[in-house]
Amino acid sequence: MSELSAGQRHFLSQQKRHRRIVSVSRVLILLSFLFIWEFTANVGIIDSFIFSSPSKIALCFWGMLIDKSIFLHIGVTLYETILSFILVIAISILMAVALWFSPKLSEILDPYLVVLNSLPKSALAPLLIVWLGANTTTIIVAGMSVAIFGSILNLYTSFTTVDPEKIKLIYTLHGSKYHALTKVVIPSSIPAIISTMKVNIGLCLVGVIIGEFLAARNGLGYLIIYASQTFKLDWLLMSIVLLCIMAMGLYSLINFLERIYQKRV
Repeated sequence: MSELSAGQRHFLSQQKRHRRIVSVSRVLILLSFLFIWEFTANVGIIDSFIFSSPSKIALCFWGMLIDKSIFLHIGVTLYETILSFILVIAISILMAVALWFSPKLSEILDPYLVVLNSLPKSALAPLLIVWLGANTTTIIVAGMSVAIFGSILNLYTSFTTVDPEKIKLIYTLHGSKYHALTKVVIPSSIPAIISTMKVNIGLCLVGVIIGEFLAARNGLGYLIIYASQTFKLDWLLMSIVLLCIMAMGLYSLINFLERIYQKRV
C-alpha cells in the first residue's frame, strides 16, 4: 500500500481537527448551560424550587440509585420501548411486503393508512385503557400506535421506488415475484429500513411515555406524572434527563448497527 501524499495527510488532519472542534464545542455548550443553570439557581435569579438545579437533580438521582428504585423505572420504560419498537419494525415490514405483493390491496388501504397516521395518538390512549385495561399491554400498544402507520407507508414507498430495471432483470431470468422481493427489493431497501428504525425508536419512546402517563404504576412516564402532582420537580427534571439519555443511547445503538452494515457492504 502506497504512503499517503502530503495533500492527503493535510486533508485527514483537517478532518480530525474538525471532529475534535465539534466534540469539544458540544461538551463546552453543555457544561456552560449546566454552570449557568446552577449559578442562577444558587444566587436566586431563578426559583430553584420551580426550576431545580443540576446539583439537586444529581442528588435526587443518587438517592434513587442508593435505594435502587430508579432501576425499576428505567427498566420498565426501556423494556416497553424496545418491545414496541421490535413489534413496529416486524409488523411494518410484513405489511409493506403484503402491499408490495398486492397493488390492489395497497390502493384500497392507502387512504386508511394516511388517516390513521395523521390521527393524534394521544387521543387513542384513553380508548386503549378501556379496551385493554391499565396494564403493560396498553402501554406497548400506545408506543406502537405512534410509529407503525408512518413506518408502513415509508417502507412501502421504499419498496415501490426500487430500480425497476433490476426487477425486470429478475423476471427476464424467469424469476418469480418472491425472487424479486428477496433478491432486489429488500436488499435495496435496507438503508430505508435502518432510516425508519432511527425515527421509530424515538416515536416508540414517545408513545410509551404517553401510555405511562395514563396507565402505569412504574416507569419514567409514571415518575414524571407523580412528580408533577406532588411538586417534586427534582424528580420530574431528573426523569426528563434520563429520557434524553435513553433516547440518545438507543439512537446510538441503531447508528452502530448501521455502521456494521455499511462496513459489510
